[in-house]
This record gives sequence, structure tokens and C-alpha cells, in this order.
Amino acid sequence: MKTIIQLKKRLALPQTSWQLCLLAAIGGFASAMLVVLFIFAIEGVQSFFLSEKEDYNSLTPLSRFQLPIIGAVAILFFAWLTGYKYIRSGIPFVLHRLKIANGVMPFRNTVNQFIGSAIALIAGFSVGREGPAVHLGAACSSYIGNKLNLPYNAIRSLSACGIAAGIAACFNTPVAAVLFVMEVILREYKVHIFIPVMIAAIVGSMTTSTIFGPTHEFGYFTAITLNTDHYLALALLGLVLGVIAFVFNRYLILVIKHSARFHIVPRILTAAFITGALGYAVPYAMGTDLSAINFSLQNNLELQLLLGLLVAKVLMTIFALGLGIPGGIIGPILGIGAIAGTCGSVIATYFMTGDISASDFALMGMAGFMAATLNAPLAALLCVVEMSNQIEIIVPAMIVITSACVFSGQFFGNRSIFIMQLEVQGLPYRRPPIEKSLQRIGVIGVMDENITLLQQPDDETIATALSNLAPLDNLICKITVDEQTQFIFYQQSLANIDDEPTIEKHTLLPLSSQSTLAEAYLLLVKTRTGGVYIHQDNPDEIMGIISFDYIRSYLLKGKTY
Repeated sequence: MKTIIQLKKRLALPQTSWQLCLLAAIGGFASAMLVVLFIFAIEGVQSFFLSEKEDYNSLTPLSRFQLPIIGAVAILFFAWLTGYKYIRSGIPFVLHRLKIANGVMPFRNTVNQFIGSAIALIAGFSVGREGPAVHLGAACSSYIGNKLNLPYNAIRSLSACGIAAGIAACFNTPVAAVLFVMEVILREYKVHIFIPVMIAAIVGSMTTSTIFGPTHEFGYFTAITLNTDHYLALALLGLVLGVIAFVFNRYLILVIKHSARFHIVPRILTAAFITGALGYAVPYAMGTDLSAINFSLQNNLELQLLLGLLVAKVLMTIFALGLGIPGGIIGPILGIGAIAGTCGSVIATYFMTGDISASDFALMGMAGFMAATLNAPLAALLCVVEMSNQIEIIVPAMIVITSACVFSGQFFGNRSIFIMQLEVQGLPYRRPPIEKSLQRIGVIGVMDENITLLQQPDDETIATALSNLAPLDNLICKITVDEQTQFIFYQQSLANIDDEPTIEKHTLLPLSSQSTLAEAYLLLVKTRTGGVYIHQDNPDEIMGIISFDYIRSYLLKGKTY
């Protein structure tokens, strides 16, 4: 028992520890295996009616129209079984839970994410795997931390590790997964979190590489042939991608906003009808991204055909995600970017001499559109580098990414689609700077255990104890009032520096040992005096105390002691 408490104390502090690294590896493996099960479920069912993975063109036009509607009915059935209010899922929901619940995911939401997203991907909706991978990874790792009753700051770190493992397992891009977590999910760089996240991403990537092989789905891109002569065209491509990203984000948010007044049933069925209708006419727009990218990279495609595919893919994605189909956004974003880049290569051939590679411009389109849509330039850059296995694309990709992000943000005020989704859905995702700082430290790691505890004492016993109290000890009296146990804290205070110290007594407020200093601060900030007592399982048993004076001292000095 003592060893477990010492472990929790270590994990409660914002420091790099082998214990957290070990838990990150375990959580990363468990998260990756859950993602593997998710992928097997999708591909296993698809193998019954598709000739190849994501090849919806092999279906008859009528089947392509019916498939999303059948999928929508199945999604709604499972949503009804688990309760419609638990249908929220995906990356925005994970961001929300990280801020308000330290990454702990409700079980029913996780079930809806697994089953609902699997059905959506099987049925050809334009959603991605990475959203479910993020949700499942966060839920799996945070579940491990919660079962071990770890401090909430450690659970939050483990949730971030699970997200990295899920993305790395989904795309086999561990470096991009780490950057995505730091740049998009946590939006901060802390070494004590960075290292466990890296370990989880490595484990997640190795797990899926062992099962599916070292290659990934985007290994078909050819070696790039871009040179300085193409840089102007790439900069112009970035400007166009910035405009498309603004339009995409704006109309996705409008669909979410205006459809919120309707029940989930008509929304899901409407999304299915739109997907089926577009899939009837443009089969390559169905699915996450592979079908659209493969088709756009075929030789000698006319510009009108590519533009039609681009518009269909954008509409299909906006209505699927905007109307509540469970799934991710990054996969479709990569598909849209690749199609837009291929369109750019066709246009460039009219104005430039020499060979223009559709594959090169498709990669640049993926990088620029992902960066502008998610407002995550580093993650987008590393993503295409790892997907193409070509470090030579860094400079061209940086040109596209910078022009897309600057133009989209500066002239259109475009922001991360995840933040926009959180705001329009009314999900809080920010905490005040003070609370954010205190959220990194668990109370069990900094509680004061120097306690002299008296059971039901009288006034004379208290006076004697105060006169004999050691300088660093705290006098706590345990009393029972109306069958309720209370802990009274006797604290010395000085009104002025030259005055004699006086004794104040405060009723300590109970606080779980899993809590962080943020929760202690919120309990005490109104009175700005007294303290909280820390308990584990039984609120009648005290482990230690934290006074408001300690919290104030930490905020002033920026360090624990």
C-alpha cells in the first residue's frame, strides 16, 4: 500500500518519470490493439461486398445509394440502445473532455464511437479513421489510469499518450502523431508529457507495423521531381488551398449550427441520403480518402472530372460530419487536399514547361489543406513527410503550408476546425491560466503530511497541543457533528508583521487524492483562507492537507516545496 501511494505521489508531480513512461507504453499498446480491432472490423465487413478495400465503384449505382441509408439506420439503432445523448464523439469531444474531465471518457460515448464509426466507414460515408482512433486511444489509456486511481494530471497525460498511439497506429506516422498531440490536442510543449507521448506513439506504430506490415496506405506516391522552378506555382497552390480551407470550415460550421435544432434521427438520415445521392453519381467520393486519391492520380484525367470529384468530396464530408455521422475529419481532409493538388497540377501544365507530376502536387495539396484546415502546420508537414517517406519534400511543403495558413488566417480569419466545432457546439475547451497551471500538479504529491491529529478533543487538550506543537506540524482535530465527520485546522496567522500571531481555526473541505491543485484552488478561492484535507477511499480518513497559503505561495514562486 505504501509503495502504491509513493508511486501516485511521483506521478502527481509535473516531472519526467519512468513510472509514467511505463504506463504510457502499456496504454499505447492497449490503445493500438483497440485501433487494430477497429480496423479489422471495418475491413472484415467490407470484404463481403467490395472487391477491394474502399472500392465502392465495384457496387451498382443503386447499391451505392442504399448502402449509406442502411448504415444510418444501424448507427441510429446503436445510438438508441446506448442513449442518444452519448452520441458525441471524435476529436472535438476529446478536446472538451481533456479540459473539463482530465481526459476521462464516458463508456457509452466510447461504445458509440467504436460501433458507429465502424458502420459509417463500412457504409461509405466521407469520414476518417483518425477521429475514432483518437477517441478510442484516449478512452483506453485514461481507463487504465482511472482504474489505478492515479492522480488526474497523470490520467490526462495518459489520455494524451493514448491519442498519440491511436494516430500512430492508424497512419503509421509516429512523429506526426506526437506533433499532432502537442500542437492540436494539448497546445503546449512540456518535456514531462512529451517523452511519454513519444513512447506511446512508438509503441502504437510498432504494434500496427507488426500486424499490418511496415508500409502504410500512402506508400504509392512516387519520388518527387519538384525544383525551384515550381515554387511559384506551389505558393499559388497554397493560396487556393487557403481559400478552400476557409470555405470548408465555414460551411461545415454552418451545417452544425443550423442542424442542431433538429433531432439526431432526421439529421443522420439526411446525411445518408446526400451521401447516397452523391455516391450514385460520383462513386470515388465515397469512403475516407484512398478511393479519391487513387482515382485523382490516374493519368490523363480531365480537369472537369477532377473538379467534380473535388466538389462531391467536399459536400459529402461537410454534410456527413456536420449532420452528426460519427467519424474523423483528417482522412477526408487529406483526400480533398490531394484532389485539389491534382487539379493544380493539371492547371500548371498549361503555363509551365516540363513534366508536372500529379503525385507531387497531390502531396503538396494534402499538406497545405491539412495545415490550413486544422491550423496545425508542423503536424501537417511531418504527416506528409512520413507518408511519402521522402525528406526532400520538406521545403516545397513548407512553401505550400505557409502560404495556405497565412492567406487563410490573415485574410479570412480562418481557425482550427476543431476549435470552431467546440464553440458552435457550446463545449468548453479553455480554462483560466491559473487553473491550467494548477491542473498539472496532483494534490497527493504536494500535500502536507506533518499532522498532529486529535480525536474529539476538549479546549484544554487543544490548548496544550498548540503550546507543544512542533514548528512544521499542523494541528488537526477530528470531531463529529450531527453524525458527520469534520476536520478542524488550527492555523497561526499574522494580521501585521509586528503583531503577535493569532490562532485561526478552519473547517477543512474534503478532496479526493486523485484531484489536482486546480480543484483545491476552486474550493478555497472565494474565502482565500483555510484548506482542504486529502482522502483516498474513506472521507473520514485524512492523508494530508493543503492550505490556501500553500497554493498562493506556489502561484507566486512557480514551484512546489
